[in-house]
Amino acid sequence: MTTQRAGKPRQAAVAAWIGSALEYYDFFIYGTAAALVFNKVFFPASDPATGTLLSVATFGVGYVARPVGAFLLGHVGDRLGRKKVLVFTLMLMGVATFLVGCLPTYDQAGVLAPVMLVLLRLLQGLSASGEQAGANSMTLEHAPAHRRAYYTSFTLSGTQAGQILATAVFLPVAALPEEALLSWGWRVPFWASFVVVVAGYVIRRRLEETPVFERQKATGSVARLPVAVLFREHWRDVLRVVQASLIASVSTIFTVYALSYAVNTVGLDRSSMLWVGVLANVVALLALPLWATLADRVGRKPVFITGSVGCAVLVFAYFAAISAGNYPMIFLVGIVMFGVVYSAANGIWPAFYGEMFKTGVRLSGTAIGTQIGFAIAGFAPTIGAAIAGTGTTGWIPVAVFTAALCAVNIAAVATARETFRVPTEDLGVRPTRTPDTDATVT
Repeated sequence: MTTQRAGKPRQAAVAAWIGSALEYYDFFIYGTAAALVFNKVFFPASDPATGTLLSVATFGVGYVARPVGAFLLGHVGDRLGRKKVLVFTLMLMGVATFLVGCLPTYDQAGVLAPVMLVLLRLLQGLSASGEQAGANSMTLEHAPAHRRAYYTSFTLSGTQAGQILATAVFLPVAALPEEALLSWGWRVPFWASFVVVVAGYVIRRRLEETPVFERQKATGSVARLPVAVLFREHWRDVLRVVQASLIASVSTIFTVYALSYAVNTVGLDRSSMLWVGVLANVVALLALPLWATLADRVGRKPVFITGSVGCAVLVFAYFAAISAGNYPMIFLVGIVMFGVVYSAANGIWPAFYGEMFKTGVRLSGTAIGTQIGFAIAGFAPTIGAAIAGTGTTGWIPVAVFTAALCAVNIAAVATARETFRVPTEDLGVRPTRTPDTDATVT
């Protein structure tokens, strides 16, 4: 039996899309709340600038747990199967997010309130560490070889849909009077994550394991310690994925720091800035599969690099528009940068990173590499808040910092192997380097 005949790419893509949408709804409502509310709810004793810095820092804390979770969940996914990881991550995210909505405020519980907030954010990060890598491995291994980028892009489309839903839920909440917003309004999006727990169980328990993994189990060729094999044979690929994953800093700067800067520093309308994110993500839903289809025809590297270069340039224009309070330009540049250009890189990496690794270490390699890179990107808003200057040009250090991170991922991608024409069964296999170990893990 071959992987091609047994694969079910459509079912895997739909399950990945729905699961990622639900999972990242939870993850992103935290970022929105951190930018708009948490500085007043959990850090009221601080001055406004310090409160904003601490609030945004709690967003980054979720990324600290990601590398740790990647080692754990990567091992489970490559040892026991992709399906087990996907069910666990969604359930954990739903429970942790619901509990955030139940937390007491600083006024009610003192320092215990932000401590509990950080602990729950760590659980969110643990969940996210295995979500995308598991969904990407599932769809890639079900997909036909000539459409791997297209099908794996549905994982990121789901992520964008979750971000749309998270931002859209906050639109009516953000419009509440200040007293209602800070007392109960901000909790509603978190309580809604109860749906994630129910939907997650129903959707993902029906998933079928990938044929390629089932074949490994049947032949007894699953590695006992996948992570050990990973670092013995693929350490260069892991390092490359870490560097390439810094492209995610564009997302965290856009969704967290730029929102906080626009509302808290420049004084722009909160609802208008939320709408920028909604519309940009709606456009991204259309752009992601188109970029992925192009990558299946011309290769991963040119599409990815195009997106990174574009973001490095447009981030300056976006902050300049915010600083000037020019709403038409904010919407135009924000949608083009995040909805169109960023999607070129964002839609390609699920296939590109996964194709660097052989089947037996694919989930581990993708999870560990991306989560270390994402952990750095998760603190980009915190670093941005720390290095920002004052006055109308205070945003320039943040834009330069973001562009520098783009330059790092461009270099990593440019020096990688092109994989779009490599057969699925040959991905990550280097027989001239490791002739004896390939049979044990592929």
